Amino acid sequence: MNKFQEMYLAKKMSPAEVAKFVKSGDICACPTGLEEPTAICEAVAQRAKNGELTGVIHHQTLSVKGGPFLNHEELKGKYDYVSWFTGGAGRKGIQEGHYTYIPNNYSTIPGYWRDVQPRLDVFYAEVSPMDQHGYFSCAMAGAEVVAMRDKAKIILLDVNDKMPRALGNNQIHISQVTALCESSRPLSILPNAPLTDVDRKIGQMIADEVPNGATLQLGIGGIPNAVGVLLKDKTDLGIHTEMLTDSMVDLIECGAVTNMKKPINVGKTVATLAWGTQKMYDFMNDNPAFEMHPVDYTNNPYIIGQHDNFVSVNACIEIDLFGQVCAESLGTKHYSGSGGQVDFVRGANLSKGGKGFIAMTSTTKGGTISKIKPTLTPGSIVTTTKNEVDFLVTENNIVRLKGQTASDRAKMIISLAAPEFREELEFEAKKMNLII
Repeated sequence: MNKFQEMYLAKKMSPAEVAKFVKSGDICACPTGLEEPTAICEAVAQRAKNGELTGVIHHQTLSVKGGPFLNHEELKGKYDYVSWFTGGAGRKGIQEGHYTYIPNNYSTIPGYWRDVQPRLDVFYAEVSPMDQHGYFSCAMAGAEVVAMRDKAKIILLDVNDKMPRALGNNQIHISQVTALCESSRPLSILPNAPLTDVDRKIGQMIADEVPNGATLQLGIGGIPNAVGVLLKDKTDLGIHTEMLTDSMVDLIECGAVTNMKKPINVGKTVATLAWGTQKMYDFMNDNPAFEMHPVDYTNNPYIIGQHDNFVSVNACIEIDLFGQVCAESLGTKHYSGSGGQVDFVRGANLSKGGKGFIAMTSTTKGGTISKIKPTLTPGSIVTTTKNEVDFLVTENNIVRLKGQTASDRAKMIISLAAPEFREELEFEAKKMNLII
């Protein structure tokens, strides 16, 4: 037994014992997604239910597990949730006003923790088993790990033997850990939804614009997944992305991605979070071809812009005739967050030969409502401004707005709409003196 194993055993406790390190009024935080420490959070919630805790705040970019802190009826004022990206398990509670959120671009979150948030009492995370050198991997997350780890007064770990060991700048050493517990829990799966004909049509238009040797960022959803599927005949692609998806693993396995044309992190697939199927988790495990990094590195526009021919693909909710993109609300109803869309749009704009695509289907509600609007729905949040948009794509067309007049841009955006809505959009554009 080496000294790191001895330290491990000295700090090993039950989840209930680990939860006792959380005090009333503490600010707690965990990494994005799968690193939410289920056993510890449940034990903290039980203490709150027992009347032992009050005023504990749980911060997380995105909860996908439906943690106990989301039980607003029982834990309100005792163990509350603050989201940094609306979605997943917490969306309904935020829409109903039970929880609040912190607006941000994903790349800014580590800096907020380092420089803006006054304190972080407890950093807790679900991690992979410790290696022989005393390191735990925050596997599926790199985003906020380093900033939270270095800010927190107390570090608590839930060591899950099902968690893969991903490499990169997302490690925690046993010497930094206050206490830990062990669990054995299958990871949450994000199933691959079947691609629709519309997904494939839009995906093909984007894939046709991707040159060999390009470096990719693909967002979440059917259209970005379709792009990944349709790039398998490309060569020497690279990946520098926010979220790692199954379609990217497929591109690596088929040989389309080599990462050898990248100017930095050569030969490495770089991401800041991952969520997918067990196939992805198995492929990532202890694989030196993958590196997880903090989000202020992966999403830094100046890092992104160093890659020639950088291609970014993201989705949105609606677009107006000025070219403003909303990706996070339905009017005033919060649905998502800014995430990394703006980060990658800016990065692609800085890249020599770069292309930033924002895509969506042109209608909703069975084709009865156009998602191309004269102006955004009142209350809708502008995620990407008109000045930063590059390519827009629907099943009806693909257009590039860069360098075009406001009049020509409006005409191009109208061409993205379903035919039955174009006459009305043109009328409104002329009324606003957009088309001259």
